[in-house]
Amino acid sequence: MKPDPYAAWRIRSFRLYAISWFLLVFAKQVETVAVGINVYYRTGDPLSLGWVGLVQALPIILLAIAGGQLADRFNRRYVILCTYSLSVVSAAGLSVAAFLHGPVWWMYIFLGLGAIGYALGGASRSSILPQIVGAEIFSNAITWNTSIFHIAAMTGPAVGGLVMGWEKTAVAAFVSVMFLRMFSLVGVAFVKNRPQSEPMGAISLENVLAGLRFVWNTKLILATISLDLFAVLLGGFTYLLPVFVKDILQVEEACVGYLRAAEAVGAVCVAMLIAHAPPMKRAGAAMLWAVTGFGAATIVFGLSRWYLLSMLMMFFIGALDNISVVVRHTMVQMLTPDAMRGRVSAVNNIFIVASNDIGGVESSVTTWLFGSAVISVVFGGIGTIFVVIASALIWPQILKIGSLQDVRPVSDPLPVADEEREIL
Repeated sequence: MKPDPYAAWRIRSFRLYAISWFLLVFAKQVETVAVGINVYYRTGDPLSLGWVGLVQALPIILLAIAGGQLADRFNRRYVILCTYSLSVVSAAGLSVAAFLHGPVWWMYIFLGLGAIGYALGGASRSSILPQIVGAEIFSNAITWNTSIFHIAAMTGPAVGGLVMGWEKTAVAAFVSVMFLRMFSLVGVAFVKNRPQSEPMGAISLENVLAGLRFVWNTKLILATISLDLFAVLLGGFTYLLPVFVKDILQVEEACVGYLRAAEAVGAVCVAMLIAHAPPMKRAGAAMLWAVTGFGAATIVFGLSRWYLLSMLMMFFIGALDNISVVVRHTMVQMLTPDAMRGRVSAVNNIFIVASNDIGGVESSVTTWLFGSAVISVVFGGIGTIFVVIASALIWPQILKIGSLQDVRPVSDPLPVADEEREIL
């Protein structure tokens, strides 16, 4: 039977979840562009952009495990509503800081507050999707979910750049972010999700660390999220875009948003292709080749002095990264039993944040050390390619990953058994 590319959209709760997810990501993208431009153009210091990543990464690294406990103990929809309310407060604080022309450290404080909400609610948001759609169409839902993310990531930065070009203090941008997040929570409130499959036991150290143990023992999950962690940690450079726009490409500041949008356009194009094409027969090999291409495109971006070439490389970076995202998220969610999805999603979120936000710190620090953003980005792209080679040698199971539609939860992962398990 020919797969239905719109299967997930026929479920009302998925549509509500999708709208809410779009608004949430769109708001975050507007906020990211506004903060990046505001901070760098006020300080002129690449390290100041690194601190933006650090203040958002630390709460998630420290609190994500607790967020996993919340996701597996309580209704995930309620957890999202409570914790993500902090992001509304964060946007309100940023609006006040921009209106009063407060010092830069005010922004760091409010960004950190929003990150606390994401840390405690991120696992619930990630693990609620299997409670909305069935396993047979979950890969389709993941594909559309990443498409929604990248559509928002495509339009959000462009809008953020336009608003910053019009209103330098970013007040309008942050006020818009606040209202978008409020509307996003309204959408979540009307989602109907199935209850968790089984209750958790009493709080104990073993229970808290169960997600880490599961990831460690399920080698296919460990391999895919580790590949993403180190590839993006080295090759990710989006926090440096204001530096490239101002000092290297020497174009107007709104182009920060346009470069981010180009990355998202590439991701959306690939997502549409994945949704309408037959399922990948060798998803593991496709992921390795995609991450290799990601590293190569990063190198070219770092060497580029032409804005249009840089735009094209951002397009390819987004397209290739999205292949890896679809494979990784499907593996994490579908190999994990529902009763543990919150705790495992928390571990996955730590890996994602470590790669994205700590990667931003790494890029800023290496730029400061080398005195050149170009060297930082080029070396990062080379490092990404070496990570792919190392991952294939350490975890040859990646090459055995076949069709994502056939992935099902493992009941009790054991190191030896899972190393030999082949996903057909």
